[in-house]
Amino acid sequence: MKKAFTIFAAVLLMAGFSNTVMAQGTAASTSTAAGAVLIVPMTINQTAPLHFGSITILSTTAANTVTLPSNSISRVFSTGVEAAGVGSDPATNAAYDVTGTYNETYALVLPTAAITLTEVGGTNAATMTVDAFTARFNGAAANATTSTLSATGTDDFTLGATLNLAIAQTGGVYGGTFPVSVDYN
Repeated sequence: MKKAFTIFAAVLLMAGFSNTVMAQGTAASTSTAAGAVLIVPMTINQTAPLHFGSITILSTTAANTVTLPSNSISRVFSTGVEAAGVGSDPATNAAYDVTGTYNETYALVLPTAAITLTEVGGTNAATMTVDAFTARFNGAAANATTSTLSATGTDDFTLGATLNLAIAQTGGVYGGTFPVSVDYN
C-alpha cells in the first residue's frame, strides 16, 4: 500500500509540474528601429582663379605686398605698389562650389605655408610668394574654415590671400598652383 501511495504521489507531482510548464501561452514581441546614413562624396569645383590683377611697381628698394580680401576685389597695396592703369588685368577672388550630403558640416583646408609663383616664360625664373589665405562662405559675415551644406547639399566660398613681392621684384607674368580641399567634420 505504501508503494501504491508513493506511485500515486509521484504521478500527481509530475502532473502538477506539467501544468506549470505548459501554462506559458502568450508570446512577447517588440518593434525595433532600423536605419542608415548614406554619405554623398564631397566635390569641390573651382569657378574662378585667384588673381591679384595687374600691379605697377613704384619702388624696387623695399619688399611690397598686395592683399586681396576673401570677400572683395578691392586690393590693399603697400606703399611701393599700386593698381595698374585702365585696361589691365582685373583682380579676382578664387571661387569654389561644393556639393555633398545635405545639412552636413564640413571643413575647408587651405595652405598653411606660403606657395610660390614663378615667372612664366621669363629667362631668369623669378619667383614671389602668396600666403595668409582666407575664405568667406556664401552669405557669411566673417572669414571661416567650416560651413554647413544647404538643404540641397550645396555651398560656395571665395578665397583671398597676400602676394609678397621681393626687393627689386622682376616684372612679368607669374603663375602657380595651390591645394584647397574639403571634407566632412
